[in-house]
Amino acid sequence: MKQILGIGSRINHPTHGKGVVTNVTSKMYWITFIENGLETISPDEDFEIIEASEDEVDTVSFAEVEKSLRDILRKWNGISEVVPMADKWKGGTIVLRPNDKNLATKEIPIDTFFHKIVMLRDRLRVMEQKINSSKELAEQDKIDLQQYITRCYGSLTTFNILFKNSSQNFKGEGSKD
Repeated sequence: MKQILGIGSRINHPTHGKGVVTNVTSKMYWITFIENGLETISPDEDFEIIEASEDEVDTVSFAEVEKSLRDILRKWNGISEVVPMADKWKGGTIVLRPNDKNLATKEIPIDTFFHKIVMLRDRLRVMEQKINSSKELAEQDKIDLQQYITRCYGSLTTFNILFKNSSQNFKGEGSKD
């Protein structure tokens, strides 16, 4: 008999690809697949269990499942939330002009630069999560590392002008949020 999977379990299905269990009944799994979206499959179907979660179905809220799914998708594909850039910067370029006139000027599309800034922010968030969930780090070490990451966010506040939504801005130590 196959292992019964809980919400948050990760599987690899031969037809649908990789996915996460988002709901369970005695006769069906609801799986959100990375490539194919939401599908229902029988627990008897052939698939590989990548990581089994044994949480009871009724003890997990939909919000927790949704957060877990976002975290797993980020972990697998580097998928991050959609972060829109302020309209005034779209299609623009950043020009880096060296003081030495013999050296060439470098132009970078602002869209590319913005994407790299957002990826940096996402990686800092993942690092925060890993630090906070670490069983090996002492509490004081977690606090020290968290403060260091917060200072990193503060150093990046210069780039907040690129974000369309201020709720997605970098926030440092001096921020109220």
